[in-house]
Amino acid sequence: MLEKAREYNINVSEVLRKALEEEVRKREEEKARELLDLASKEVAKINTDEVVEELRKWRKER
Repeated sequence: MLEKAREYNINVSEVLRKALEEEVRKREEEKARELLDLASKEVAKINTDEVVEELRKWRKER
């Protein structure tokens, strides 16, 4: 394969670097999506009324 790449004047280092960069970018995005999904599920568990009540208490104490 390397010989064929040389025949076509393909810069193997550059092609590999770009392919690796793209794969790393894809995996980082995938991981970020997974973390956002997890965070979204955790935030959904929070009772908004309780948060509002705690904020009101906190403001009164100030």
